[in-house]
Amino acid sequence: MSKTFLVTGGAGFIGSAVVRELILNTEYRVVNVDKLTYAGNTQSLATVSDSERYFFVHQDICNREAMEKVFDDFQPDIVMHLAAESHVDRSIDGPGEFIQTNVVGTYTLLEAARKYFQQLKAQSAEKALGFRFHHISTDEVYGDLHGADDLFTEMTPYAPSSPYSASKASSDHLVRAWQRTYGLPTLVTNCSNNYGPYHFPEKLIPLMILNALAGKALPVYGDGKQVRDWLYVEDHARALIQVAQEGLVGETYNIGGHNEKQNIDVVYTLCDLLDELRPPQNNKEIAVNSYRELITFVSDRPGHDLRYAIDASKIEQDLGWVPQETFETGMRKTVEWYLSNQDWWQSVLDGSYQGERLGSL
Repeated sequence: MSKTFLVTGGAGFIGSAVVRELILNTEYRVVNVDKLTYAGNTQSLATVSDSERYFFVHQDICNREAMEKVFDDFQPDIVMHLAAESHVDRSIDGPGEFIQTNVVGTYTLLEAARKYFQQLKAQSAEKALGFRFHHISTDEVYGDLHGADDLFTEMTPYAPSSPYSASKASSDHLVRAWQRTYGLPTLVTNCSNNYGPYHFPEKLIPLMILNALAGKALPVYGDGKQVRDWLYVEDHARALIQVAQEGLVGETYNIGGHNEKQNIDVVYTLCDLLDELRPPQNNKEIAVNSYRELITFVSDRPGHDLRYAIDASKIEQDLGWVPQETFETGMRKTVEWYLSNQDWWQSVLDGSYQGERLGSL
């Protein structure tokens, strides 16, 4: 019988990439549980939503009764937990939602999974043996890297800086505790910054693309020298599915793109790609010769970490995963996707988010 994947947050950016990958490139059943907050978008699943192997449940992971019913109804083999509030700036403005979803929601889901797993052990030892709870987290739990050559490894101590990263660190600890205390077969992955198609435009890369196309200022925090490692979202989705099936219970795997870039260089790259693919001279409403002229430096984010960088050697050595996209190929694919999918992002901009700055205090 084909496996059933339960994906929480499957209408979000990374979650939808996981769902698309599972439906389009495997034979597995996929159950997507999503509350459909502002960042959840069922249009991101239009290419797979008609599949007979795809099931959508509109629910909140904080609802214990509803989560137990999902487990009972669908009898999943693998849980991939991606549902989370994820934007640092929003966590500065309103940390309470991050604690509720990322901490309380993870606890609630763990308890529902624990109850289900206990039932599995009594009913089907074989199915219980293969059950996995895969928790997807972030490199931001590690805090700030100070040395120019330092890298986050799976052994790096946690030192979160923002309400968002603190809430994710809390959920990571809960998942590991449920494995250690209750024997729930869990795995944790911590990833670097994702980018690619279907990305909600509050994040750096889609915000810069859409602001540029509208002739708006391109706001760069501080001096723009903050360093991030960039990971193409479809590479990340493939890694997550591989970890969920092949990773060792109790282990943590860091997933990175081997693409350390200063934020300002990311913005320069986007501007240059747009200059090539959609020259501003072709838009009478944009009075610049290059999109670089729209770059504006603004006050930095409170508590802004200077550098993140992932050592992804463990997942490469243990599971054989490496990213398929380079920074250059992934960025070109991303810009081309936004240029070709105005209907998707226009509907997002017509909603509650209009490209305004968040988390400035």
